[in-house]
Amino acid sequence: MSHPYSVLFVCMGNICRSPTAAGVFRHKVQALGLQDHVTVDSAGTHNYHPNSPPDARSQEHAARRGYDLSPLRARQIRDADFEAFDLILAMDWDNLALLQDICPPEHQKKLRRLTEFCLTSDSPVVPDPYYDGAPAFEHVLDLVEDACEGLVRHVRKTRPVGT
Repeated sequence: MSHPYSVLFVCMGNICRSPTAAGVFRHKVQALGLQDHVTVDSAGTHNYHPNSPPDARSQEHAARRGYDLSPLRARQIRDADFEAFDLILAMDWDNLALLQDICPPEHQKKLRRLTEFCLTSDSPVVPDPYYDGAPAFEHVLDLVEDACEGLVRHVRKTRPVGT
């Protein structure tokens, strides 16, 4: 059996957007019975919150939609991640640029923005909700859910298992 398809979600501090995306995508993968075929993780471009749980507001809003982010812990992206993951998805242009700066040339093709997978939204980025209120966290979830639906389709085309 080939190795599981691996997806890494990346934002700046790894406490709001990327753990939300990881939690939503993991939930969708498990609901489809694909957890043995797809691995999911998240990281930050900066090491602001090492080993911290996701922001309480992110956890609260995600929980209202049935996503449990509590087991996740923040970490900074590592050099080995570029080799280990099949797809590395940045939440915005700034984090994509930071990833492009540190990613070895042979792995640049793995770097994309999460919103490229949105099925209904045309937002180019998942905006950082950290300094905003509840509507911003809900907007992040709306975008992430939309993108993760498209991402599931992409993964199933890339690795047709469990279909």
